[in-house]
Order: sequence, then structure tokens, then C-alpha cells
Amino acid sequence: MSTITTKDGTEIYYNDWGKGQPIVFHHGWPLSSDDWDAQMMFFLKQGYRVIAHDRRGHGRSGQSSEGNNMETYAQDVAELTAALNLKDAIHIGHSTGGGEVIRYAAKYGKGRVAKAIIISAVTPIMIQNEANPEGVPLSVFDEIREGTGFSRAQYFYDFPIPFYGWNREGKTVQEGIKHNWWRQGMMGSVLAHYEGIKAFSESDFTEDLKSLDIPVLVLHGEDDQIVPYNQAPKAAALLKNGKLISYPGFPHGMPTTEAETINKDILAFIK
Repeated sequence: MSTITTKDGTEIYYNDWGKGQPIVFHHGWPLSSDDWDAQMMFFLKQGYRVIAHDRRGHGRSGQSSEGNNMETYAQDVAELTAALNLKDAIHIGHSTGGGEVIRYAAKYGKGRVAKAIIISAVTPIMIQNEANPEGVPLSVFDEIREGTGFSRAQYFYDFPIPFYGWNREGKTVQEGIKHNWWRQGMMGSVLAHYEGIKAFSESDFTEDLKSLDIPVLVLHGEDDQIVPYNQAPKAAALLKNGKLISYPGFPHGMPTTEAETINKDILAFIK
């Protein structure tokens, strides 16, 4: 396995395939780099170098008891990109990974990041507060915490239903995708997943978004039941060089279920 060891001793697993301009993929909660299979294969075949890591506490990476927060996630990416000496890289993040991309690019990516794409992302901030009255109430995240922390196996078995929009009329559960979601989730640390809920729900990316001058593509499904669509226009409006594409009827997990459409739009933006 390919790994780096961070300054605090945590092993970060990654895949690194091909040659050409690097594309770095940042997965969502509570998954792993395996969630990018459809993109890794597509962009590899298009002649890019494709890299995807398992966030600390997720997948095959080390299950540290510390650092399960957005700042450390971004620092880990900075250490990985430095170890691989990545320059002129394109960073693509889904959900929590979208926040990770924005925080990394804003704080550590100068001179290394060419473009960014955030998909179904948690930016600019998810939780409802005085500054974000349209946000998701704390009670929703407390319910996710309870299910994750204390009945994770069953909770993760049920979570893909809204994640992929299979509870909508006319939609059918794709059993292989559902079981693969569960497999990825259960590989990780219950502590990292539990603490990661605060990281994705309460991290504020407003200033990060404002500070970026690289081109950023914002993709979001209008029927996202996990990260509400209203996040996307807010994030795009804060960017100096942002572009928003929305998809009627697409779910949160659209990089998997709608890979053909998503990959085509990402490729056009990169080119």
C-alpha cells in the first residue's frame, strides 16, 4: 500500500495512477477513496494522473484519536501534496471533501492548485445559526451523531437510501452501490466518523471561499437530501472566479449514480 506518515504519526493511504496533469480527489463522509472509482478510471483514460487518499480515520488510513477536524484534514492534504510534489493540480471534492478542497486550497494551495471542483459540498457552512438561518438545525446533526456513534452498522446500512435518492418515486435501490457504501463506511473509525460530523457541519468556509482566485466549479443536485441545494449558490457567490452548475432531480451521491454527466462537465471545465 502507498502511504505517507503525517507529522503527528498518522498514516494516510493513497492511490496514485498514471501520468500527466494531476487530479486529486477528496471523498465525502464517511467513505474512502474507493468512492471515486468512476472518476479515477474516467480521468485516467483521459490522460491525467489521478490521486485519491483516504482521510484520516477513514478507509485504510490510520485511526488516530486526534485531528478529526477540518483544519487537520487540510493539513494532511498539504503534507500529501508536498510529499508527491504536486503542482498545477486540479482538486475535486465531494461533500465533506468539498470543504476539505476549499480549506486546503485557501491555506496551503498557493502555487500548487490550478483549479478546483466541489460537488454536493458542505460549503460555505451547513449548520443553522444567526448568520445562516437557512442552515440545517443542530438536532439533525445530533441524530446523525447518535446513529453513527451507537448503532453504526444499521445506521450506515440505511443511510445510502436518501444519499442516492432511492426514496424518490420511480427510483430503485442499486444493491451493489448500497453495499459498497456500507463497506467503505464500516472500514473507518467510529470515533473519526462521530467527530467528523462536527467537522462537516460546523466548519465555516466563508473566508476561504472569498480568498480564492483560482477557477472553481460548483456542482450540486437540486434534490440533494443530505446537503441542501441552497448551499451551492451561496458558495458560488462568495468565489471570485466561480461557476455553478445545478442538476434538477440529482441526489447527493451523484458522482456515482450520475457519473457520466458529472464527469463530462468536469472534463469540460478542466479543459
